[in-house]
Order: sequence, then structure tokens, then C-alpha cells
Amino acid sequence: MHLDVLDLRNFYYRTQLGRVAQRAIRDQVTALWPPFKGHTVAGYGFAVPLLRPYLADARRVIGLMPGPQGVMPWPAGMENVSVLCEETQWPLETGMVDRLVLLHGLETSENPTALLDECWRVLGPGGRALFIVPNRSGLWSRSDRTPFGYGRPYSMSQLDAQLRRHSFAAERQQSALFAPPSSRRFWLRTSAMWERFGLKVSSVVAGGVLLLEVSKHVQAPQRPGLAAAVRRPLKVLEALPKPGAEPA
Repeated sequence: MHLDVLDLRNFYYRTQLGRVAQRAIRDQVTALWPPFKGHTVAGYGFAVPLLRPYLADARRVIGLMPGPQGVMPWPAGMENVSVLCEETQWPLETGMVDRLVLLHGLETSENPTALLDECWRVLGPGGRALFIVPNRSGLWSRSDRTPFGYGRPYSMSQLDAQLRRHSFAAERQQSALFAPPSSRRFWLRTSAMWERFGLKVSSVVAGGVLLLEVSKHVQAPQRPGLAAAVRRPLKVLEALPKPGAEPA
């Protein structure tokens, strides 16, 4: 079940906890993908808070928002780049996206199989996708006070297995949101410290969200029969006498 776009907007832009979460996740996204020129960057779900660093240099930035969630104009004060779309039918040409980010898209999808097929379709050769989902072992997925408490949380192995079934190959993985999902002043003021600490011990401490970067895997076409015909018999057989021939 998708969350309402107004609830997502209010969390990320009008609460201190939401702004902390936005900054923590966006820092990891830009660490994996520094802003670059000439690429088409798309986000699905409610990924627009993560796309702002790419507005200046990208060839095109597109914010795809599913119909059950609703859409809002974004970015504020600039030309709108957000689009309302069907969950499994995006208004994008095949192979046109260089970088694709999903936030609040996969875990709330009513048809994740078709959604991942659509992700694979729009991603171009050499393109990368970044899936951001709630961590089932983290604190954020256990609280419904944030958007990460809704939908299906994942472990990294579950997310990797699901993406591999749809011809994606894992490249890099990361975590974020190591502070608890609390609006208390202490946790908000020390959130940056907890993020730095968590990244150093992420193999031990569970972050609130998982980030998995994948590439598009294209299988080689299969041809029937042998790949190459044998033009000559084995030379070792040339020394054998032919049937009916006189011995030398």
C-alpha cells in the first residue's frame, strides 16, 4: 500500500526528523553517485528529496510518482519535473535512464514483479539503479511514525535475491539512518555523529534503511546448434588407412 504524497511531503520537508532522514540518505546517495553532467536521472516513489543535487548538471531529472500515492510539483520555485504515472507503465522510452533511484517504491508496491521489470526496461546500457528500502533489522521499520514503518522491510540478502531474479547484478551496498527514529532533541542534534559512527561499524550495527546499487544484466543471445562448424576433420585421422586402400 502506497503512502499519501501529502504525508510524505510533510514528513520530509516539515518535520525535523524527516529533514534529518533526508540528509542522511542523500549523503549516501551522492557518495555513491557524485553529481555528473549529461546523464538522465530518474526517481520513482518519493525519491525527489534525493534528486536535488543532480538538478544543476544532469541532462534531465524526472520524478516519477505512482498514481495510488499521488503527485506534487517539484522542485519548489523551479520548473516542475515530477510526473504522475502508473506503477508499472512509466512514460519513459526504453533504455533512456542512466541513473534510477527508488525510495518508498518497492516495499509498498502492489506488484513488485512488474515494477522491477519496468525498472529494467527503462535503464540504459551501463546504467545503474539504487534501491532504498527499510531494513527489517533496523529500528525505523518497527515504528509507524515514519514512512519506513510501512510496507515490506527487507534484509540485504532478500533484496539482492529479488533483484537478481529480475536480471540485476549487485554492485555496491550501504546503510543509513543509524540514529533511532526519535524526535527528541538529543537524537536530532547528534544524528550526524551517529551516521558517521554507524558507517564505520555497519557490519555490526543495523541502519534503518538499506541501499543496494545494481547494474542491468543482459544475457547473451542463445543460438541453436553449434556456434561454429567444424570445417576439417581432426588431422590425427588423416594418417589412418582408408577402407579398401592398399597398404603402403
